[in-house]
Amino acid sequence: MRDAYSNTAARVALAASVRSASANGTSVDLAAGGAVYQDALILVHAGTITDGTHTIDVQESDNDSTWTPVAASQLQGSKPALVAADSGKVRAIGYKGTRRFLRVSVSVTGATTGGTYGAIVLLGNPRTASAVHA
Repeated sequence: MRDAYSNTAARVALAASVRSASANGTSVDLAAGGAVYQDALILVHAGTITDGTHTIDVQESDNDSTWTPVAASQLQGSKPALVAADSGKVRAIGYKGTRRFLRVSVSVTGATTGGTYGAIVLLGNPRTASAVHA
């Protein structure tokens, strides 16, 4: 089928939470349920950012244990650094790489109360099966 529901699946990569310290998100498997997704779009949704700079990074892995930052050449758009002016906004980053696992991490500097935000990975265009909705 050629509709969004059959060809995309959303996975939580960084649970929405109030943050004032750096953190690593949850691993997302691009081969989840045997679908072998060809595309990934990382969506960072900010609630209220009260202080600090919250720099988002996208990391990749072949084995779900050794993580490296994704090279800029493998990303579409820029990795956001969330500040108070980003409250209520959504930032998107496309992933063009070929590694099996992705995760979102955040480095926080200058925060006392921090900010509320999270990230999801929207997986798209499965190669071998319809999208698997968990």
